[in-house]
Amino acid sequence: MRVAVVGLGDIAVKAYLPVLAADPDVTPVLVTRDRDVRDRLARAHRTESHAHVGAAVAAGLDAAFVTAATEAHGPLVTELLEAGVPVHVDKPLDSTYEGAARLAELAVRLGVSLAVGFNRRHVPAYAAVAGWPERDLVVMQKHRTELPGAPRWVVFDDFVHVLDTLRFLVTPEPDVVDVSARASAGLLHRVLVTLRQGDRVGIGVMDRSSGTTREVLEALAPGRRRRVVDLVDVVDHEESAEVSRPADGWTPVPEQRGFTGLCRAFLGAVRERRTLDPSDALRTHRLCEQVVGRIGG
Repeated sequence: MRVAVVGLGDIAVKAYLPVLAADPDVTPVLVTRDRDVRDRLARAHRTESHAHVGAAVAAGLDAAFVTAATEAHGPLVTELLEAGVPVHVDKPLDSTYEGAARLAELAVRLGVSLAVGFNRRHVPAYAAVAGWPERDLVVMQKHRTELPGAPRWVVFDDFVHVLDTLRFLVTPEPDVVDVSARASAGLLHRVLVTLRQGDRVGIGVMDRSSGTTREVLEALAPGRRRRVVDLVDVVDHEESAEVSRPADGWTPVPEQRGFTGLCRAFLGAVRERRTLDPSDALRTHRLCEQVVGRIGG
């Protein structure tokens, strides 16, 4: 399989390329306008590279991962979809619900796969919680140190992980969405969202001015509780017993953080010629737009 990686920033180099390069059935095709980065990575991975998507499409592609900056997603994804190339986009699809909806509608109309990279759905410690049929409360915190930003950017580019994880673990279609935020001078410092569907509750909070950069997920169900710190360090409580499950130092970071599972799922669909529907990912973008509207921005 010839698989393009479009945009070669940190997320591509650390999360996607190691997984694709390790797959014996995949030939990575690198795409970036930065000649120095393109040449360096092409030599490191012993593969071809191109300055533009059009050249990569002309050379032949079976699939593409778009990891470029969010503002470039629209034209890149459009060009790939119109060429009939299945596309996986690192979140978000667009910085507005309307923009994401246009791309999703294009993919559906053309009958071409379009997927969005919500890697938390493939984190082993989180995916296990999704298997608890009786789970009724999930609290997720994702904090940053001195990084207040414009509300739309914070919600769509970072807090989107919290919202999508709550949709995944609690309810895909909440009946109630409550939003609380602290903003000043046009910058968002803290946001807290509560999702409810019946007795199930999901609480997500991000503080951009905290003294730590940390992600903590806590899931509760009758007779059991799980706490996960920074996606890998797990403490389970069952029947009044506490069991620590620290990260396995031998497990590759992309696997621990869900990127291996994410890539395998997308490429598996491509191999099997299954068309992936972007509608569920689009609902996460709609929730992001709803939160931004409540905050103002």
